[in-house]
Amino acid sequence: VILLCFRRYLLTALTSCLFWNTFGLGAAMDSKPNILLFLADDLGIGDIGCYGNDTIRTPNIDRLAREGVKLTQHIAAAPLCTPSRAAFLTGRYPVRSGMASSNGYRALQWNAGSGGLPPNETTFAKLLQQQGYTTGLIGKWHQGVNCESFNDHCHHPLNHGFDYFYGMPFTLLNNCQENKPPKLDVALQAKLWLYSQIIALAVLTLTVGKLTGLISVRWKIIACCTLAGGLFFISWYSSYGFVQYWNCILMRNHDITEQPMRLERTASLMLKEAVSFIKRNRQGPFLLFVSFLHVHTPLFTTKKFLGKSRHGLYGDNVEEMDWMVGKILDSLDKEGLKNHTFTYFASDHGGHLEAQDGSAQLGGWNGIYKGGKGMGGWEGGIRVPGVLRWPGVLPAGTVIDEPTSLMDIYPTLVHLAGGVLPQDRVIDGRSLVPLLQGRAQKSEHEFLFHYCGSYLHAVRWHQRDSGAIWKAHYVTPVFHPPGAGACYGKGICPCFGEGVTHHDPPLLFDLSRDPSEAKPLSADTEPLFDTVVRKIGRAIEEHRRTLTPVPEQLSLYNIMWKPWLQPCCGTFPFCWCDKEGDSAQSL
Repeated sequence: VILLCFRRYLLTALTSCLFWNTFGLGAAMDSKPNILLFLADDLGIGDIGCYGNDTIRTPNIDRLAREGVKLTQHIAAAPLCTPSRAAFLTGRYPVRSGMASSNGYRALQWNAGSGGLPPNETTFAKLLQQQGYTTGLIGKWHQGVNCESFNDHCHHPLNHGFDYFYGMPFTLLNNCQENKPPKLDVALQAKLWLYSQIIALAVLTLTVGKLTGLISVRWKIIACCTLAGGLFFISWYSSYGFVQYWNCILMRNHDITEQPMRLERTASLMLKEAVSFIKRNRQGPFLLFVSFLHVHTPLFTTKKFLGKSRHGLYGDNVEEMDWMVGKILDSLDKEGLKNHTFTYFASDHGGHLEAQDGSAQLGGWNGIYKGGKGMGGWEGGIRVPGVLRWPGVLPAGTVIDEPTSLMDIYPTLVHLAGGVLPQDRVIDGRSLVPLLQGRAQKSEHEFLFHYCGSYLHAVRWHQRDSGAIWKAHYVTPVFHPPGAGACYGKGICPCFGEGVTHHDPPLLFDLSRDPSEAKPLSADTEPLFDTVVRKIGRAIEEHRRTLTPVPEQLSLYNIMWKPWLQPCCGTFPFCWCDKEGDSAQSL
């Protein structure tokens, strides 16, 4: 028995030693690195230097790429922030958690909506928390706050594995900046305002008609119409008239610190909080998720960076974000943690092509790739930068051209932390460790499914034996104006209805030969056309068999504003506070 136990112990020790030596740790590291995640908002793959941009200055992100690994085919699971971030946090397609929409509202609209990341979803933060990590989220959340009351916090970061949260539970909007035109649901706002005017005109007409004797109507009817119109106007104005107060807030854990937030000091506060978290937890292990508000419109940029780039306000905002990345990396160096920290940088999806102010482009550039934010199939909406660094462990200057996904970060982090993936659900991400180690030359993803809301628009097949990367588009958006490459005038491309085109047979491309998706293949030009389409069709059938019905978190009811769910610093509806005071120094 003693001999058997000794043999088992020796085998375990040898296996562990071989693993960590293969991974490059040698004698220096323990088995649980600190983890630092950077996620930009709406950043295009063509916006940073290490991916080919030579006019926007991003020296700190470029340094990460030089000192680590660059992924050239890193794919978001959705082309919009709420579903993409849900997939990033859970390692699962958003359709599995109910975070994919079947209506026109594909992202959460209010802090006071009842939808959000379901409490039964298990984030990587929760699994790392179980492995002894101190976990923190600084910045944007956009996964919901409450379910049934204003303080149940069922969707809140602290209910999803984060020990500390400082940031914005929602997302930046033009409404958050006083001198910008409102953007939240502009079409619906216009309709509601029109209806309010029609009701007011009807009441006025009935009243004048009654007083002059031209119309025979009871005062009771006029009073009821007046009451209905008043309630309609109040319900409209109380929601859309106070967006800055309802949505543009900062929280520390469960407490609101600014309502509304003061954008001129937000970047300073975020940076201060990130550096402070690293300093407090330098003994490790820690997970810090820095979820930037940059580079989402309204692109609020501090004076230090205004007018400094060659690409207007957007370029200024990107360069400010890169500077913040550098300051946070400097704090790792200062604490002696650089070689003990696994660092990752990415964007939640592609740049927003339709974001414009007259002739000024306020959205990102997606390089050679067609399409952008909101487009479920085209590469420009889902191919994003992906950079990883772990000095002494990951070989510097490495480039990996294999298909990878933002969902892969989930199993990768769990692996590094020594945890175990949930066995009661499908995890769509695949650990990047074999690729990063060099033990595997090919991605574990054979198929990747590209959704627009809950609608499957395209599928990618990585044919490992030939090196081909086939991509079949079953649905594509109708660009406006025709040939423009985006849906200008609509703000964002739709997923269904008259704004899309269905393709049968699908549009087929080989991304290994045509990464810009410029020349669709056909049975006449590609001998394997029918074989590839059949293979992808079978993969879709198998994929759909793994899906189970779940409540839709982005249903019209769940995304609508509910006053009883509104986070409020004060007594509703008089919500206002500034607990930060002058604590934030300017950048």
